[in-house]
Amino acid sequence: MGQSLTPPARIGLVGCGAISGQYLTTLARTAGLELVAVADLDRSRAEQVARARPGIRDLPVDDLLTDPDVDIVLNLTTPAAHADIALRAIAAGKDVYGEKPLAATTAQGRAMLSAAASAGVRIGCAPDTVLGTGTQTARRAIDDGLIGAPVAATATMVTAGHERWHPDPDFYYQPGGGPLLDMGPYYVSCLVTLLGPVTAVIAAGSRTRDVRVIGSGPRAGERIPVAVDSHVTGVLTHAGGVLSTLVMSFDAGATRAAHVEVHGELGSLVVPDPNRFDGAVQVRGLSDPDWRPVPESAGYRGAGRGIGLADLAATTPGREPRAGGTFAYHVLNVLESMLTAAATGGTVPVRSRTGRPAAVPLSDG
Repeated sequence: MGQSLTPPARIGLVGCGAISGQYLTTLARTAGLELVAVADLDRSRAEQVARARPGIRDLPVDDLLTDPDVDIVLNLTTPAAHADIALRAIAAGKDVYGEKPLAATTAQGRAMLSAAASAGVRIGCAPDTVLGTGTQTARRAIDDGLIGAPVAATATMVTAGHERWHPDPDFYYQPGGGPLLDMGPYYVSCLVTLLGPVTAVIAAGSRTRDVRVIGSGPRAGERIPVAVDSHVTGVLTHAGGVLSTLVMSFDAGATRAAHVEVHGELGSLVVPDPNRFDGAVQVRGLSDPDWRPVPESAGYRGAGRGIGLADLAATTPGREPRAGGTFAYHVLNVLESMLTAAATGGTVPVRSRTGRPAAVPLSDG
């Protein structure tokens, strides 16, 4: 995001698990952010991170959340702990930026937003991949009328399950996890960024097996229980009338479907993987013989996980950051409404509302 003219925001990181490495890379190269402390329930993991970075303190979680030298708490705990850590940080007067989803339930998410408003602090939340050149270039193409008025979209994520590679995958198969709440935030955040908020959903879900086997690491071969649906599909109705079809699965090996496609009156757009920041955008008009590339035109170039944290730190106080809590709450509301629809077999209204975040001009991440 270029050079900062103000002192860097001092970051305290809670949760030194697998995803933290990507955030640490972004923190190390971003002028507006300064990592000052780390914490983890497994103190040895925090110590390992601190040892590799001179000047970084490893602290107990409670101490980090109240440390006067921490401006923003970066919450990289498991989904079940997101709300608890965030609420404790907010009570200490800290801004919070968390991994997705915002919380395990919308009730917890509402409590977080309410507490933050009362305390006068800000909440940001992943995924910030939608701020990269892939989704932002697609957004500009749509906003510029390249495919005319959008009519429909599809979003597809198919994998055999994270237990094949993750050494501690238990939380992926507990409430707050599953393909919908783990990977769905990337895809729904992309769809809402491109097409606006969702007003209603229908859905169905299934579970192919009740036990998964860890495939790597010191626990390889251990069996873990599955407490959530591992395949969920549904249709999202956007406020403007666009219908998006969503497929999220931990039950199959692969797919040839595009990660995201948007179909309009004048053509269709292929949007790159919303779990990445970049990627090729392609368009095919009604009279085009084949797909053609859309030149990169918007978004943070070279961005990595944590660019949303930098965006929050650079956002004027009192304004909602692009990867903000209100947006993340709406995405969570959509996902939870899909689970309700899958369980009840009916159409479920989505009560929350959000605007589309401000577009990101083409700039360095």
